[in-house]
Amino acid sequence: MTSLAVFGTGKIGGGVAAMAASSGLISNLVLYDRNQNLLEAQRLDLSHMGCRVSLSTNISDIPACDIIIFTAGLPRNPDIKTRAALLQNNLPAARELASLLVQYPGILVVVSNPADILTWYLWKKTGISRSRILGFGGQLDSARFQYEATLHGLAGTGSVLGEHGEHQVPVFSRMKTTTSVSEREDILHRLRNASMEIIRGKGATEYAPVYHIWNLIQKILTNSPSHTICSTILEGEYGFYDCSLGMPVQLGRNGIQAVEKWNLDPWEERHLKEAADFVSDLCRSIPDAR
Repeated sequence: MTSLAVFGTGKIGGGVAAMAASSGLISNLVLYDRNQNLLEAQRLDLSHMGCRVSLSTNISDIPACDIIIFTAGLPRNPDIKTRAALLQNNLPAARELASLLVQYPGILVVVSNPADILTWYLWKKTGISRSRILGFGGQLDSARFQYEATLHGLAGTGSVLGEHGEHQVPVFSRMKTTTSVSEREDILHRLRNASMEIIRGKGATEYAPVYHIWNLIQKILTNSPSHTICSTILEGEYGFYDCSLGMPVQLGRNGIQAVEKWNLDPWEERHLKEAADFVSDLCRSIPDAR
């Protein structure tokens, strides 16, 4: 059986913890949050599920877990327009986690935003192999693209690469329906605003992120190599170095097994280059990771 740590037990972290506790795939669950009242409430709530899983709220148990999910920090609200704007708010939580992960041998899944930049930052600070650190976002963005594609009558599977944010790149060239540049830009605009529409209505995105995060973890736990999209450290793939971007990967029990090479059209290549430049600039702006 597997041990899982959830670093940050708000709506997303708590939701993933509940999925994990009821899955039958996790034997030990470690919860941590700086808000001790919230942490104890989540522990009790999970305990009342009656699932056969060992629960701990001891931060010292985190480094022994097979998988760690980083979900701590400030979420977006109607006043925070982009995920990138959360960088300075969420760096302290990333630093706190990094201090626990010296020579960490497991897999780290970064959910807190901006996920791509924090994935790169935690890779730099911890020295974790790039195959064992991955950022969440691509699955959720792809599901949102699939939703929009269906509304627009586009056939095929929707996939989104690039940044989990304003510089996401929907891959139209792998769809079965030809699209004009104006239609692409219209759909891209809607994708950029998809989460904010939910945040304005209910305060936060919740169900879809929790579902896709758990789906990502299941892909790792079941050790059945499968295609997915997640943020990964690049060392020359697609012509980019020393940054983390959403890419198509083969995922298994030991993390990222390979980055797949897709042929992109000029519109997609241009937007992916813009994403890489944007993420790289933000990464280099963090003084203690240079």
